[in-house]
Amino acid sequence: MTNRYRVSLAGLIAVVLLVSAAASAQSKQGWTKKLPDGQPDIQGFWSSSTTTPLERPVNCGTKEFWTEEEIKNNVRTCPAPAGAPQRGAAAPGGGRGGRGGQRATGEVDPHYDLAQFGLNLRTTAVNNRTSLIIGPEGRIPALSQVGEKRQAELAAMPRTNFDSAENRPLTERCIIWTAQGPPLMSPGYNSNLQIVQGEDYVMIMPEMMQDARLVPLKPRGKLPENIRLWAGDSQGRWEGDTLVVETNQFNGRNPFQRVGSDKMKLTERFRRLDEKTLLYEFTIDDPVWTKPWTVQVPWAKSEGPMFEYACHEGNNGMYNILSGARAAEKKAAEAATQK
Repeated sequence: MTNRYRVSLAGLIAVVLLVSAAASAQSKQGWTKKLPDGQPDIQGFWSSSTTTPLERPVNCGTKEFWTEEEIKNNVRTCPAPAGAPQRGAAAPGGGRGGRGGQRATGEVDPHYDLAQFGLNLRTTAVNNRTSLIIGPEGRIPALSQVGEKRQAELAAMPRTNFDSAENRPLTERCIIWTAQGPPLMSPGYNSNLQIVQGEDYVMIMPEMMQDARLVPLKPRGKLPENIRLWAGDSQGRWEGDTLVVETNQFNGRNPFQRVGSDKMKLTERFRRLDEKTLLYEFTIDDPVWTKPWTVQVPWAKSEGPMFEYACHEGNNGMYNILSGARAAEKKAAEAATQK
């Protein structure tokens, strides 16, 4: 072995050791990488997919976390009280439960077979929480009197009908998707997001509905009270390595959890934990609930680019729904004339 080769090999080993040491230090200290303008680097593609339910199963009481042993053995249910049926188990299909998940009877819900379409291979961050809602209750607080009144008012509103496209639900009309928020919820599939940082703005774009949300970082004046927006009015700032975004002035027409009001105040926090994980946290403060409540969910680093979610392109659903309604009306009218 030549002296030159020995020197080169020694140099290579030294570089590897330095990189390893830096990675180890990074892991212990948390994410410290900064962009050229000094902002913590939280940009990139992320997956909000989760197997943790929003609310904690009732049987789990105040149990906030699964133990390492329970995770190893894939235990995601708490025992029911003696003599009581097993209820409120966490659905393995995702935070929303239902589709593709396992019913209380043990049979798989055939409505949406995740494995059939490869959706069981989604990028998901590890999470040992029993619910995304943090705290001892782990559940959405009770409705206040204001909330009960609003719930009754919403229930009394005319239901969507099949008269025209304008009378179909918002998501069906590609106006806004419930999960796109804010706050950002995992929709169950197409759970990707992209964050792009600039000196004065942070752009957050979910895969569904692909509305680019621009969050200003420099303080600006408050909008007039009479201006209400689908996604509210957001203002961001950095608190150390955490991006804090406060949003208000929602229009209340896409009610969060089907009851949220235009008085809702939302505080979101984005903090990168390491190379592959970003912690997303949000707090809901709305008079429809008896107290504020907080959700915490890790996002996993995913590969880009995101594909276009062309909601209307090739959408035969709306046409089929309305033409089916016209056909049903015609059939009913013909039957009436034959009587």
